[in-house]
Amino acid sequence: MDKIIERFKRYIAVDTKSDPDSETVPSTKGQLELGKLLLEELNELGLKNVIQDENGYLYGELPANTAEEVPTIGLIAHLDTSPDLAGQVLSPQIVDYQGGEIKLNDQYSLTPDEFPALEKLKGKKLITTDGTTLLGADDKAGIAEIMTALDYLISNPEIKHGTIKVGFTPDEEIGRGADHFDIEAFGADFAYTLDGGPLGELQYENFNAASVDLKIQGKNVHPGTAKNMMVNSIKIAMELDSMLPAAEVPEHTADYEGFYHLIDIEGSVDYTEMSYIIRNFSKEEFTEKKALMQQVVDFLNNKYGERIEVKIEDSYYNMKEKIEPHFEIIKLAEKSMEDLGIKADIKPIRGGTDGAKLSYMGLPTPNIFAGGYNFHGRFEFIPVENMKRAAELIVKIAENAVQR
Repeated sequence: MDKIIERFKRYIAVDTKSDPDSETVPSTKGQLELGKLLLEELNELGLKNVIQDENGYLYGELPANTAEEVPTIGLIAHLDTSPDLAGQVLSPQIVDYQGGEIKLNDQYSLTPDEFPALEKLKGKKLITTDGTTLLGADDKAGIAEIMTALDYLISNPEIKHGTIKVGFTPDEEIGRGADHFDIEAFGADFAYTLDGGPLGELQYENFNAASVDLKIQGKNVHPGTAKNMMVNSIKIAMELDSMLPAAEVPEHTADYEGFYHLIDIEGSVDYTEMSYIIRNFSKEEFTEKKALMQQVVDFLNNKYGERIEVKIEDSYYNMKEKIEPHFEIIKLAEKSMEDLGIKADIKPIRGGTDGAKLSYMGLPTPNIFAGGYNFHGRFEFIPVENMKRAAELIVKIAENAVQR
């Protein structure tokens, strides 16, 4: 298990930041580079049927070492990191945390006041950024955990297990991670993504999700002669945003509450573009949120004369209805955590996961903790112990699947 730090550092050194504006699959070359590295490592471990396909998806198989009838388990993590910040990490810090401030660099620090979770992590070994990049624990911690668990199972053949399938996907962070996943060839009965947060997370509910792209055409006239002629597209954009529920935004919602999230706006008097994401756990409320967005657009088009073009597209759906008929896979993970002394924290994912799309494609895929905190930014960190515990959990799930 001590190899996990070495593996993690090797993976985060590869820049795999995905690009939402790219039309290639994968969206960035770095993901192919990391995939090739992992392909070599999977072959070195002795896995069978190891391939990296033309879209950058990486697959492998650890054959069963028991004659008993055991379900085939899939383990999945994603290669890419968030587009929000530089994705190559060459100077991670390893801190034996005893409390107080962790200085990342001269400008940025982690403090318990800003990040209260630190208070519970005294005495732990934490891996942090140097303040200039994200860390990439989302989801290279998941990759390191899967690789370490495979290595452990191979090195300890007395632990009986069924066939284990491994899949590493590109472009999860931009919502495309499952788009070209070959479920039939993968051949698992069910799977787990190793893509959750702190120790103990076990998730089988996620948002229903949609994207909204708006194009607003204004009319620019010299301000000195603009009376009754100018139409300022920026002000229409501001009016549109003001007509959405002010409390239904990420900064004011938690638990099962959904939101509208303005993620991008760029414009001038003449022309403005806006992008939102819409999220809700309830399919009914999700539909209502999309309908309200359309109603606001229709109202403003009536007011200003058909100046707004809107495109609302569903991204993924809540996997709960696809997991509940197979709830034994949740019980398997929960029991395995219990055996390891880990308290299962079953709660919804306030975000997306490859598991959502995969579940709707026919592969039930709940989500397990990878162990990190503050994903997608310079304040990201992960306790080494959490990574080791995740790897141990994979081993225990494989073991318990034989015994159940």
